[in-house]
Amino acid sequence: MPSHPTIVRLDCKAQSYDWGKIGSHSSVARFASSSPGFTVDESRPYAELWMGTHPNAPSTLHQSEKSLESFLKADPQLLTPYFHERYNGHLPFLFKVLSIGKALSIQAHPDKSLAEKLFKDRPDLYKDDNHKPEMAIALTDFEALCGFKPLDEISAALDHWPEFWALVGDQAAHEFQEAVKRSQAIEGIKGIKEGRHALKALFKTMMTADAAKVKLELDRLVTRLESAGQQYSAGSLEELLLRVHSQFPGDVGLFSFFFLNYIVLQPGQAVFLAANEPHAYLSGDCVECMAASDNVVRAGLTPKFKDVEVLTEMLTYQSKAGSDQLLSGVLCTPTGHSLMYDPPIDEFSIILTTLDHAKEKERLRGAEGPSVVIVTKGQGVIRTENRATGEGEDEVVEVIANEGNVFFVGANTPFSIEASSDEGVTIYTAFSVKPDKKDHFHH
Repeated sequence: MPSHPTIVRLDCKAQSYDWGKIGSHSSVARFASSSPGFTVDESRPYAELWMGTHPNAPSTLHQSEKSLESFLKADPQLLTPYFHERYNGHLPFLFKVLSIGKALSIQAHPDKSLAEKLFKDRPDLYKDDNHKPEMAIALTDFEALCGFKPLDEISAALDHWPEFWALVGDQAAHEFQEAVKRSQAIEGIKGIKEGRHALKALFKTMMTADAAKVKLELDRLVTRLESAGQQYSAGSLEELLLRVHSQFPGDVGLFSFFFLNYIVLQPGQAVFLAANEPHAYLSGDCVECMAASDNVVRAGLTPKFKDVEVLTEMLTYQSKAGSDQLLSGVLCTPTGHSLMYDPPIDEFSIILTTLDHAKEKERLRGAEGPSVVIVTKGQGVIRTENRATGEGEDEVVEVIANEGNVFFVGANTPFSIEASSDEGVTIYTAFSVKPDKKDHFHH
C-alpha cells in the first residue's frame, strides 16, 4: 500500500453570510486569502471558514482539486480504522473560524435522537441526522448570549422592564414569579423541576406572542430608551437592545435578552454549548469546533425559518450564571505553551499553542485520531515524520506555516511547531481521540 503523507496543507472555503464582518476586517477573509485564487472583496461580508469534510463546503488538498474526503478514504490509517468506520471516512468534527459583524440567530442544536427525527420529518430544513454540540474559543473580544439566566434575574427583569411584563401579560408574569419563589423553597430535584417548568412556560409565552404585540412593545421599549437621551455603556442591556434592534427591527428575539446570559469572552476564553441549549453570538471572531452537522433550530434574530415550536420543546431549561458556561483551558505540555480545551463529548478537543517569539518550540504528541491545525497569528515551521512503509526510515516532513494556513495531520503523528517570526506563532489544533483515550494528553 502506498504511504500517504501524514501532514498535508488544505485549501478551505470561506462562507459569505450577511452577519459576517466586511472585507479584510474579517479574520475569515484574511485567513482565506492565504489560499491561492482567493481575493478579498472589500464590500462583501465574510462569516465562516470551514475546515473539514462537510459536503456543504469541503476542504481540498492545497493547490489541487482533490478533496480531503477522498484523500482520507484512500488510507483508513490517516483517521485510524476506528474513526474511519465510525464516521464513514469523514472527519468526526467540523472546525471553523467565525467573524461576526452582526448578531446571529437565537438558536439551539438538536441532540442525536431529535436530529434523526427532524431529518426524517423535514429533510428540506434539517439536512443531516447528527447532533451538533459546539465549542467556541475567542480570537478577539467575543460577545454572546448563552444559556438561561438564574431564575431570580429573569423574575427581576419582569419587574424592571414594563414592556417585557406587558408582552407576556399579567397572568404569565405573576405565575412565573410565584413559581420561582416556590421552586427556591423546595429542596432538591423537585424544586429544580418546578423552576424549569415555570421557565419553559414563560419563554414559550414570549416566543409565541402575537407579532403585532411584539412590535408594539418593542417600539415602546426602543422609544423609551432613545428618548432618555442617554449614552448607554457598551454591553449594557440598554445598549445591546438598541444595537440589535437596529439589525433586526421588530424581532421577538430581542426579548430573549431578558432570558439569556450575556457574556464577553476575552481572547483564549472558551464557551461550550451542549445540545438543546439556547445561544446567540453577537460580535467578534472565534475558532469554533462542532460535531460534523449543520443542524440549527432558530427562533429569533434571523430572516430564516423560525421553528419556534421545536425550539421551545427541545430546550433543557437549565438556568445558571453565564460564568458557569465558560470552559477553561488546561496546560497540557511540560513547556507551558499549550492549553487543552476538552469538552464533555466524544468528537473533538482543541489545543491552543502560543509561542511568543522566534525560535520558541513546542512538540505535540500524536493524537490517536485525526487533527486539523490552523495558524491564526505569525509564522512558524511544522515538522513531522512520515510513516515508513516496509523497509527504510521515516522521512521528516517540514512545512512553512503562515497566518491563515490550515493543515491536516494524520492519526498517531507527533509534530513540532517552531516560531520563525518575531511576533511568534499561534496555532489551534482540533483533534479526535477514542473516548477511552481522553486523558492521553494530560500530564
